[in-house]
Formats: sequence, C-alpha cells, structure tokens
Amino acid sequence: MCGIVGYIGKRDSQGILLGGLKKLEYRGYDSAGVAIHTKTGLELRKSKGRISELETRLEAQPLSGFAGIGHTRWATHGKPSDANSHPHTDNEMNISVVHNGIIENHLQLKAELEQLGYRFVSETDTEVISHLIAHHYKGDLPEAVRKAVSHLRGAYAIAVLSAHEPDKLIAVRWASPLIIGVGEGENFIGSDIPAILEHTRSVYILNDGEMAVLTRDNVELMTLEGNFIAKQLLRIEWDFVMAEKGGYDTFMLKEIHEQPRAYRDTMRGRLLEGTGISFPGTSLSARQIRGVKHIHIVACGTAYHAALIGKQVIERLTRIPVEVDLASEYRYRMPVIGANTLVIAVSQSGETADTLAAMREAKLAGARVLAITNVIGSSVAREADDILFTHAGPEIAVASTKAYSSQLIAFYMLGLFMARSLNTIDRAALTEMIAMLERLPYQVERLLEDKESIRRIAERISGREHLFFIGRGLDYSLAMEASLKLKEISYIHSEAYAAGELKHGSLALIEEGTPVIALATQELLLEKTASNIKEVKARGAYVIALTLEGNEELEKTADQVIYVPRTYSLFTPSVAVVPLQLLAYYAASIRGHDVDKPRNLAKSVTVE
Repeated sequence: MCGIVGYIGKRDSQGILLGGLKKLEYRGYDSAGVAIHTKTGLELRKSKGRISELETRLEAQPLSGFAGIGHTRWATHGKPSDANSHPHTDNEMNISVVHNGIIENHLQLKAELEQLGYRFVSETDTEVISHLIAHHYKGDLPEAVRKAVSHLRGAYAIAVLSAHEPDKLIAVRWASPLIIGVGEGENFIGSDIPAILEHTRSVYILNDGEMAVLTRDNVELMTLEGNFIAKQLLRIEWDFVMAEKGGYDTFMLKEIHEQPRAYRDTMRGRLLEGTGISFPGTSLSARQIRGVKHIHIVACGTAYHAALIGKQVIERLTRIPVEVDLASEYRYRMPVIGANTLVIAVSQSGETADTLAAMREAKLAGARVLAITNVIGSSVAREADDILFTHAGPEIAVASTKAYSSQLIAFYMLGLFMARSLNTIDRAALTEMIAMLERLPYQVERLLEDKESIRRIAERISGREHLFFIGRGLDYSLAMEASLKLKEISYIHSEAYAAGELKHGSLALIEEGTPVIALATQELLLEKTASNIKEVKARGAYVIALTLEGNEELEKTADQVIYVPRTYSLFTPSVAVVPLQLLAYYAASIRGHDVDKPRNLAKSVTVE
C-alpha cells in the first residue's frame, strides 16, 4: 500500500517529508517522491526505487520550503518508473497531488481532459486528479478540490499542494486511510500514524467523504459538500513499533484484519454494478476464452493451495478441465501443452523462481499465460500475456494471509468471467453470485469480531506436537492451507487428509486426545464428513469442527464447533480461512514464537 506524508509549518519541509516516508517503508513501495513549494514555485524530486535514491537526488539538488507533500508508491497503474512516481502535477506546475487508492474511471476522465487540451506524461490514474483540480481552479483551492473529486469513482486518499495558495495543504479521504497531525505552528498529513508520530501525537482521523484544509496554524475539517464539522482530537499512546503495525501486536495479525479491505480492493472496478465481470487493462476476451480447451495452473506453497480451490471454481463454473501443478514439478513431468492451453501462473511476489520457470516453459510450448500476482512490474507480470492483479497491498509477515485470500477472490471473478463468456451460467445466477461476492468483506469483518473464542481453542491445541485436518472437496483444499499455516508459524507437526481417505491408512495415526480439525462447510458432503468425524472420535480424537451457521447437529459429535457465515458454496473458503488463520496465529503466539518471521523461511523464494 502506498504512503502519504504532508507538512506545512515553520520548519524546512524536506527533512520532515523524507523522515516520514522512511517511517512508512514497512508498507512496501517501488518508488518515492516529494513536491515542495520553494521561492521559485513548486518543485519536484522523484525516483524509481528506494527512498535512499530519492535522498541522493535531494542531496545533489536540495529543496527548501515550508510546505510539501511526499509519497511512496506501490504501483497499480503503470510500471515503476520516475515518470509514474508521485507527486503528479498539472501542465503548468501549479497543482501537485499524491494519491493512494484506485480511480476506476480514470480512462474516461483522461479522454475528456485530453479533449480539453491537457497533456499526460504518466501511465497513472493519479495524474487525472491534478489536471481536474487545475481545470476547476478559479481562485479557491478547497472548492477546486471538491469539484475535482466529485468526478472521481473508486478509492482515494489525496494530499494537494498548490503554487496558487502555498499557505494551504488539502487532504481528502474516500475509502483509503488518511490522518491529520496537529502540532504547534505546524500541521501534518499522513496515510498512517508512523509518518507523523515523531512530531505529534495529536491526530484527527478522517472518515470517508471528509476533507481537511491545513495551514500553519489551523486545521479546518469539512464534508465534501463544504459543510464544516467538529471532530475529537485523538491522543496516540503507541510507541513507533506498535504504530507501524497499526496498533496490532504483529504484522500477521494486522494483515489478517486487512482482508476485508483486500477483498474490496481486488473486486473494485471489476464488478459491473452487480451484472457482470470486467478486467480493465487486460486483453483477456470472451473470444479468447471460447478458444481454451485445457487449463494448467502452476504455483508454489500457499499460492498452490489457492490454485487448488481455483481449479474447482473454474471446472464447476465452466466445465473446462483444469490441472494444478506445483511449479517446481511442472517442467519435469513433460506436460502436454498446446495452443488451446491456458496456463495460469499464481505468485504473490511475482518473482517466485519455480513459477517463472514453469510459465516460460509453457510459453515456449505455445500456451497463453495469465498471471495472478500482487506486484506490478514483477517478472511474472512482465512476462505474462495477461495479468490479473490482486490488490492485497504489501504483505510483511512471512506467512501469507491476505495475499492468499485475495488470490481466491481473483479466481472467483475469473471463473465467473469465463462462465459468462462460455454461456455456462445465466445472467440471473451471475447477478446473485456477484451479490454474494460483495457480501464477503462484511462477513469476514463479523468473524474478526469474535477472536477470543478462537484463542481459547488455540490454547487447547498449542501444547500438542501432532495435529490433523480433514475435509472433503473444497474443504480438503482449504485444510491443506490451514495445515501449512499452523506448521510454518507454530512448528506443530500438522497434516491435512482427504476425509474419505481415513480408512486407507491415516486412521492409524489417531490416538487418545489427538486433535483433529474437521472442515465441514460443503453442504452436499456434510453427511459424509459427519461420518468421518465419528470415525476419528471412536478412536479417541479431540475434534474441532468448522462448519456453517445453522449446522448445530455437529455439536452432538464434535468437542467444539466453529461457525462461519453462509455464502455460495464455492466462496466458502474465503470466510472459513479466517478462523483457521487465527487459530495458527494464536497457537504460535502462545508457544512464544516470532509469528512474523518463522524460522528457516523467506517471504519470496527467488531460487529454485
């Protein structure tokens, strides 16, 4: 997720902006820049790469002024480059803007502005904002900003600096976080508390649809309609380490809680008012889908588990046969690949060496490659024929949570898009499923309100050295991810088994008190899974069942039951995964492990 910092006051702004940007490095970024109002007007310094590169430029060409804005960019529109880095300006260098979020209608706005004579120098969606503000400026900067944002559709946190009125900074929030820091003779803007914590602990938290006008000595808060509002000034008591984690104990817990936002961001701009699916910026078309006869999905680790669910989603919705391979094994089985084969490469980082090697092999054999990845400008993104970006934002903890669940959302949308292209789903069913997709973030938010019950279950299993997950269908695929999550951070030996395979050997491992987590969210398989629960109970297992709300019958057999909200059966993994992530998290925490940095593991595996 990008970072924003702004300053207006009595001190030189360059050092304050750089310091704030450095405090936001934990969020992940691929470029950085600042705009400062100097004696000669607005001046910019920006650079692809690390903040240290921007700092080097500023050492060679320093900027001096009492008002400025800065940004660290995580690319979403346009590859990482100096030109695409923020801040962006209008053609006359009078308006400078930094922006977090996604402007869904930027192509339409860009076309309209180009007809009016505005020239664009970047590939970003953000640049339209600076031109819109310039177009509406008639001597009143707050009014010009209000008019400009009224044209925007999507998510945005914006900071604006203008040569017309250099004694003001403007901040606007809609669906992307933004805070205002209040000092003595100086005020601040930040996308997150760490950016300003060194200078002030007094903050206003902007809500959606609110705007702030900052001067050196004052902060005015108002709605986007121009109505002034009063807010409570909050006192931040966190230390810096807690602040960069948003007040959570660990990055992993923070990222688990960020999943509703990640779901919304991955869906944003792709669900067409509940009636269809669109993937702007890709060349994937209905005609191309109709030419696909086979699909291969290649991935590693957690992405492989998302791919296993993606297989069932696509097959069930389209009836196209799908094979899933560990990318590290794909090349060595000599897969049968033809021109009518679509290969889907899944990688959070976009730099996974085995996945890159597999997709290169597929392209050489004539397949079309679609990438599902979280990082614009990554190797996977550059080499794929089409890209479906997830918008999970940077993931700091080694154990993946929101990246995995965003990949599931991507597979759901892809499956529905393909099904509609092939007419294997009617419009009424599509509309109903899109409505269920849109409810998922709210259902996850509700689950996250009851973490304490999961913590109590984690206390029960944290002292064990062996544990088993069982499930059928999608539940088995999800059980594999749940087992991996528990293993990699708690170091409890864990295995996932297809529940129907218990009699073929794995029952031999069950003894008195052995914890078994039984996933039973698929209604068509519920009776069979219930029978498997009875099998392990008869051999002394301590059973924790995870099922849908309303399935109280399992309470008669299981020792404990975790309930998750009901949704369309294919979408259930997106709600069921959350308590399983929390279970692994709390088990690891109780055992005293470093949850964010499990031993022997790395975030991105760039060697084979």
